[in-house]
Amino acid sequence: MRRLSDNAEAALPWLFEIWAWPHQLPPEGDWRSWVCLGGRGAGKTRAGAEWVRAQVEGPRPTDPGRARQVALVGETFDQVLEVMVMGPSGVIACSPPDRRPHWEATRRRLVWPNGAVAQAFSASEPENLRGPQFDAAWVDELAKWKRGVEAWDMLQFALRSGPAPRQVVTTTPRNAPALKALLASPSTVTTHAPTVANRAWLAPSFLDEMAARYGGTRLGRQELEGHLLEEAEGALWTTVGLEAARIDAAPALSRVVVAVDPPVTGHSGSDACGILVAGVLAEGPPQEWRAVVLEDASVTAASPLVWARAAVAAVARHGADRLVAEVNQGGDLVEQLVRQVDPMVSYRPVRASRGKVARAEPVAALYEQGRVAHLRGLGPLEDQMVLMTPQGFVGRGSPDRVDALVWALTDLMLAPAAAWRRPRMRPL
Repeated sequence: MRRLSDNAEAALPWLFEIWAWPHQLPPEGDWRSWVCLGGRGAGKTRAGAEWVRAQVEGPRPTDPGRARQVALVGETFDQVLEVMVMGPSGVIACSPPDRRPHWEATRRRLVWPNGAVAQAFSASEPENLRGPQFDAAWVDELAKWKRGVEAWDMLQFALRSGPAPRQVVTTTPRNAPALKALLASPSTVTTHAPTVANRAWLAPSFLDEMAARYGGTRLGRQELEGHLLEEAEGALWTTVGLEAARIDAAPALSRVVVAVDPPVTGHSGSDACGILVAGVLAEGPPQEWRAVVLEDASVTAASPLVWARAAVAAVARHGADRLVAEVNQGGDLVEQLVRQVDPMVSYRPVRASRGKVARAEPVAALYEQGRVAHLRGLGPLEDQMVLMTPQGFVGRGSPDRVDALVWALTDLMLAPAAAWRRPRMRPL
């Protein structure tokens, strides 16, 4: 620092590459689109504004930069202005005094001292992107755009100026078609960070409140951890429904079971072994019982003995009354494995006579009736649930966790209800 000139020292606060978190810097390589995914407050807006600066600024204030015509596109024009342009992490606030652009309100554009121009557009008016052309673009909150696919397509046609036009997309992920298609493109690179990655610039009380309220929930995984959570159209379960079923603690339960859906094979390429723990509060007739899903104890790429130990450990951990296991694939071998770990465990084999969807639909109906609750921390299970449709599972691999869930709730609720409805034999 002592060796720096006054000019160099004054420039330090504006050298973003020194202060940036890794997820706020563009990846190297030959790409067209950089998607900066992150939770709320992860520093995505600052990353987008600084990238625009890096494109338009030259070595000196009036020298040209790499880009001359930039598109700034947000969900609405007001959001472009208040967040991307004028916001505390927007382009103007991030620019040093000698390179700071000025806003021309009547023309909806930023103009730099070197002549570079950034035009503001609303994604709700995609037709406005017809005509102009750009060599760079900053897209904010693409996953929120109501006309996302249409506006994105119009921007791509306009991004045609210069030798290699590029764009940055800063967004909290959602299950939006435009975002999913972009992420699947081979010309797209990504960086990712949760909200806590930017904790040095966030209020501790905010982080504590968000963790207490949304930690371990599906909504928290999307909004705080910045994960893209897929959901199939017409799925048997929805994100909204699962969040409505969330509770923080389980009541005193009448009965607890551990259900196992063993994989067909036991090597590194196998599906996971679904192991679900659930309990029931049995008050009144079975049609009024309530269940709680307590834990997803599933294991991946596990040998048969490993998953058997995990299942028996779950029984001991929760004081479960029974271990239920599907035996369509393993037959008697499943029980032999379980008995090898604990000869005294209460065990019940079950065999599937109907398809996965037919077995899952009555369980989904229990959720619709508000009779099943979820504790926090069931993310991988819920990811599979929202991909189970009436036509089948649309995710990768097998819905092993959902299968185990179905067996657990069948044993706890559906089977007792069916037995209660069955006519009893009367003596002659």
